[in-house]
Amino acid sequence: MNDHATEQSLSERIRAGDKAACAECIEIHSPAIYRLALRMLGNQAEAEDVTQETFLNAFKSIDTFEWRAGLQTWLHRIAYNNVLMRLRKPRRETVSVQVLTENEGLIETPRQLFDWCCLPEAEYATTEARAELARALNDLPEKLRAVFVLRDLEEHSTEETATILAISTEAVKTRLHRARLALRERLADYYAERINRREETK
Repeated sequence: MNDHATEQSLSERIRAGDKAACAECIEIHSPAIYRLALRMLGNQAEAEDVTQETFLNAFKSIDTFEWRAGLQTWLHRIAYNNVLMRLRKPRRETVSVQVLTENEGLIETPRQLFDWCCLPEAEYATTEARAELARALNDLPEKLRAVFVLRDLEEHSTEETATILAISTEAVKTRLHRARLALRERLADYYAERINRREETK
């Protein structure tokens, strides 16, 4: 829902205790909240929990909501914070070999330059391709993954992404660039192989 007036009206109804407004808010925003959580956590059950927690947290704290970034952005910020709490629990056994330094240096230039981003849309439609992208996303450091998911997959603006993540717009741009490079590097061989297979079947 992109109509700010409609979103503001919905938030005011929620603040007034309108249960129908709460249900409407969940119906409108839960798919995007769930996608964000799933792409960040890679686990359906955890994504469902985060989605539920997000709306519970939002409705409990609706009186603190200030109409600046908008209801959707506010909900995504709550969801992201819930995701971070789960990501930072000392329970994951696997750690990515890619580590951010203090100035967030990650990958300077990709060793592979295959332009997977320009593949036909059909290449992304298969279950195999989606699974490969999910694995590649999971390998990204948390900060880069969040920016890529919000900007390129959920299509938030740079400003909205900065608000959700509580970082500057310049940091969003820098992290997005590094995330794209890292994914291009990670997926280059896979998509090159797909293109070769397709050419061989012609």
